[in-house]
Amino acid sequence: MSKLVLLRHGESMWNKLNLFTGWVDVPLSDRGIEEALRAGELLKDYRFDVIFTSELIRAIQTAMLVMSRNRSGVPKVIHEDGKMKEWGVVYGEHGKNYVPVYKSWHLNERYYGKLQGWNKDHARKVYGEEQVHLWRRSYDVAPPDGESLKDTAERTVPYFRERVIPELEKGKNVLVSAHGNSLRSIVMHIEGLTKEEVLRLNIPTGVPLVYEYENGALRRIGYLRKNGFDDDLHIGR
Repeated sequence: MSKLVLLRHGESMWNKLNLFTGWVDVPLSDRGIEEALRAGELLKDYRFDVIFTSELIRAIQTAMLVMSRNRSGVPKVIHEDGKMKEWGVVYGEHGKNYVPVYKSWHLNERYYGKLQGWNKDHARKVYGEEQVHLWRRSYDVAPPDGESLKDTAERTVPYFRERVIPELEKGKNVLVSAHGNSLRSIVMHIEGLTKEEVLRLNIPTGVPLVYEYENGALRRIGYLRKNGFDDDLHIGR
């Protein structure tokens, strides 16, 4: 039986400022660093065999901070093309004493298009409360030049099926460090949520969501918190 841990990155500097972030590459805030380290403490006894992150620094930072508290081995980013692929090969005696980390844009946050960098309250004043709410919380309505949640799912779910599931099938334990919307789309796929249910799903920052994989199926264990597991997704709360 293998384990899958989904982890939304800690608070970013733009989360703190209430800005639409999307694909803008913004690092974690001080609070976000603390959230990632707390997640690392919760996961310190988990053995991870492989890690997947988005290409955005806040997700990569979160994964690395988690692994700074973990005993599985040293995380090593695997570059899959260019000179870094050629020159990043490990030849020394510790060549197998690391945890591979794969980065992909397929796991990036939902692309917010022309809203990126806008303060959310200012956007409501310009476009109206109802329109901004529609962009943020509808399933298939995209902001100007951006992605809807449906668009996001069309890149995250195939990647999850093609790259993550095969690792679980090999009996490996997997950590996925990504974003609110990319993870919502993956959870929608795993849990079989309706379009209405996924819109009410809010994945908290820095709280590991744990699944077990066995006989071709994923079973939710729940959110891992200091006092144990909370097995409720809290849809609609």
